[in-house]
Amino acid sequence: MTNTFSPAQDYYNADVVVASTAPRMRYPSPPAGLQWLRMQLKVLSAIAPELAFRQAWKLFCTPRRLPQKAWEAPALADARRRTIAYETGSVAVYEWGPAAAPAVVLVHGWEHRASFWRAWVQPLLVAGYRVVALDGPAHGASAGKQTTLPAFGGAVQAVIDTVGEVRAVVAHSFGAASVAGLPVRLPAGVPLPRLVMLSAPIGPREVAGRFADFLYLSNDFVARFAQFVEQATGRPADSFGVAVAGPGTGAEKVLVIHDEDDEIIPFSEGRAIAATWPGAVLHATRGLGHNRIMRDAGVVQAAVEFIA
Repeated sequence: MTNTFSPAQDYYNADVVVASTAPRMRYPSPPAGLQWLRMQLKVLSAIAPELAFRQAWKLFCTPRRLPQKAWEAPALADARRRTIAYETGSVAVYEWGPAAAPAVVLVHGWEHRASFWRAWVQPLLVAGYRVVALDGPAHGASAGKQTTLPAFGGAVQAVIDTVGEVRAVVAHSFGAASVAGLPVRLPAGVPLPRLVMLSAPIGPREVAGRFADFLYLSNDFVARFAQFVEQATGRPADSFGVAVAGPGTGAEKVLVIHDEDDEIIPFSEGRAIAATWPGAVLHATRGLGHNRIMRDAGVVQAAVEFIA
């Protein structure tokens, strides 16, 4: 099951980019397991709504640990590896390039991991940067089975606190939501020179609504979700919105990259983020979808030029 932040099926099923001009239907015929899960939650909602919500919340916070593809180990082969301690357990960190160079920190999305940034490492090294990537909590080689936006963003913050000079943060989907929604900041109030967000969702309510639609959950799920988030964090759910909290990152320049054919996070959300965040620039693509945007050479080049 996926929480629809950034499912990795497309990345895993297609190592070669295939042109696309329209969003794809992800489950034209729902698999039996999905139909059974929807029925279970429907019945449970009728007889024990609180238990049904808790079960749905658990699903929402539990990423699948998908098996590694053959290209992932080579993508990390020449990285320096370390771990840092965090409240959810150890976080795996990978680093390339001279230790004295300014860093670009790469933050993956839901059910991805540091290796998914393979297309970005060499161009950033050539441009003179140090590259730092991490496996978020409950992802890759990092500890944990479940994670939330605050926990994921907190792990990113913990990594950044150890990095030294940071030139930019580049984040995809759930990673972008976490970086902006927390928000993540550089130590000692130093402004973040550049922030690049790919395929970012505009806010938790919208993500929760898509999750509810996917599982045929009751109409009150989003309201219960928002209430639960506020009780757990002491912050209204809407306060985690990318354009609401994001300016707190102190980013001097912001680039929002979003594909018009994104089948997971609608393009309208990327456009709204750019329109709402003062000074943000929107870079629209077409035919790349939600995940292929990460390995498109034109996207990487545009981002590297923006970071310079």
